[in-house]
Amino acid sequence: MAYYESVFIARQDVSAAQVDGLTEGFAKIIQDQGGKVAKKEYWGLRNLAFRIKKNRKGHYVLFNLDAPAAAVKEMERNMRISEDIIRFLTVRVEALEEGPSAVMQSRGREGREGGGRFRDDDRPRFRDDDRPRFRDDDGRRFGGGGGGGGGRRPPRGEGGDTPEPAPEGGAQ
Repeated sequence: MAYYESVFIARQDVSAAQVDGLTEGFAKIIQDQGGKVAKKEYWGLRNLAFRIKKNRKGHYVLFNLDAPAAAVKEMERNMRISEDIIRFLTVRVEALEEGPSAVMQSRGREGREGGGRFRDDDRPRFRDDDRPRFRDDDGRRFGGGGGGGGGRRPPRGEGGDTPEPAPEGGAQ
């Protein structure tokens, strides 16, 4: 038998108990066909990157399977039929992961550290006076404010890249 990882997303308006029922139903399909469910993880109600079938959130569930291809195909057929499943993906893998998945590990780490995924406490904070200053080849400052225009373009009088005025009388 082959190893598979399968993730499905259930609609946001389905309760967690109903998602658990769906999970058990899909696990039963695998077991009836001679396979084994090595791991089931409920990742919770998460935001989707984009709307899928008018849903902005979904209940995520991961399966690690040791099952024949026919059992996986039957489980996917039932996922397609179910109106509560908005998306699923099954991938064949060489070996099953032991322990919690990366999603569950990151969730545990967020809880311990007390912040979300947008923490940047380890970066130094600068006040305007402490911010490092940089100079270009001409000795003018850029990158820290000041100096009129932020260093993007030289003032109008400087620089030789201004076009020549057109000759009078028009071009023919």
